[in-house]
Amino acid sequence: MADLSAFPITRRWPARNPEVLQLYSLNTPNGVKVSIMLEEIGLPYEAHLVDIMKDESWTPEFLSLNPNGKIPAILDPDGPGGTPLALFESGAILVYLAEKTDKLLPPDPAARYQTLQWVMFQMAAIGPMFGQVGFFHRFAGRDYEDKRPLQRYVSESKRLLGVLEDRLAGRDWIMGDYTIADIATLGWVRNLIGFYEARDLVAFDSLKRVPAWLERGLARPAVQRGLEIPSRG
Repeated sequence: MADLSAFPITRRWPARNPEVLQLYSLNTPNGVKVSIMLEEIGLPYEAHLVDIMKDESWTPEFLSLNPNGKIPAILDPDGPGGTPLALFESGAILVYLAEKTDKLLPPDPAARYQTLQWVMFQMAAIGPMFGQVGFFHRFAGRDYEDKRPLQRYVSESKRLLGVLEDRLAGRDWIMGDYTIADIATLGWVRNLIGFYEARDLVAFDSLKRVPAWLERGLARPAVQRGLEIPSRG
């Protein structure tokens, strides 16, 4: 049996099955990247809910794994060389899991780097911009008298959706085949038009390929399961 006692995070979220990968997350757009990935590749894992609304990601135990205090994070008892590996940042985790299982990341070097560039596109652009739209449209920012920040983030989000729309011309998925680039992006597009209530704001229905891509992604059984993990009850 793997010994994970050296990792303080297991004191607050004990591993019932320390032989399998431990996931510390919540089903936010970033969190579901990893749960969807784990469901897609079929790697055994144990999910632990980290309630960010209760500031659980800022506890000493969680910070011992991710000093940035953000979900998701993982602890793999079977890391490189059989040594346990703790890892944070959703994009890094997606790449790690893809390489660990040889799934959802093309083996061809050129296609691999092209896939990674689209993962970085989500990490650097789609996530931050869509998140700002959510703040200024749905949450506290809606009360700001100055509407220029909202207008700026809405405009940029429309542009990014246009980039994705163009990329999907003649393709079902971002890389043609389904990859971690799609997994990284699906939850954020879903959140933008759903939870953030910005569908009309970003003129989502004026697009054709992105809505079809989102529908295809959300129809995948592994995606449907991953969107609900970790469960609250």
